Amino acid sequence: MAAAAPPPPADSHIPLSEPTPCGHELFTRIRLATVEDVPHIHKLTHQLAVFESLTHLFQATPATLAATLFPPNAPPPFTSVTVLLLELSTLPFPPSENPHFTPWHKSLHLDLPIDDDPEKEAFRSNAGDVNEDVTVGGFVLFFPNYAAFLAKPGFYIDNIFVREYCRRKGLGKLLLWAVAEQAAKMGYGRVDWVVLDWNVNAITFYEGMGAKILPELRFCRLTGEALEAYAHVNP
Repeated sequence: MAAAAPPPPADSHIPLSEPTPCGHELFTRIRLATVEDVPHIHKLTHQLAVFESLTHLFQATPATLAATLFPPNAPPPFTSVTVLLLELSTLPFPPSENPHFTPWHKSLHLDLPIDDDPEKEAFRSNAGDVNEDVTVGGFVLFFPNYAAFLAKPGFYIDNIFVREYCRRKGLGKLLLWAVAEQAAKMGYGRVDWVVLDWNVNAITFYEGMGAKILPELRFCRLTGEALEAYAHVNP
């Protein structure tokens, strides 16, 4: 469903509502994913399918994700399917640069330490510039679309997901904001995505981010045998 992206801040400091610093400090980074991150992308996508009760539709493997997300001679990020990865650490992240996307850094204060993460070993970051403390907390996968009414391109978010351990800490807001800011910087007209009608928490969250829920629209899909049939019949 279509949603207007909220206006970006002047810089990458996200105006989250933060509690008085106490407890355990959590450092976060959002960066472009690479082929080395495919195992984590696969596990996160499967967890999303479990959360949405859609595992019967889940067919992706690490090999198919690597081949389609990071093919040889892949186009630059943001011109095709793009994945941003959310990383978490108890220590500050080192400075890093990328010609296509400057990683975001943000620190939060939590009641529980990151060491309580029950899946820490499974989600240990594969980035080469960090220590073993860093884990992957979520991701957002999106790609360009086009709005003819606006005569402008936009982004369509296919997946946005934060692991259960990391939820309700403002991390999903960071991921969505990163996509919206990139769209605004590129002069795009809008950011679209869909949300399950039973996911009231997500709907409330998206509306709080400035998105408009469009109940008059219905999401349509051709897939599987219904799609393949078109390769064998004439109109």
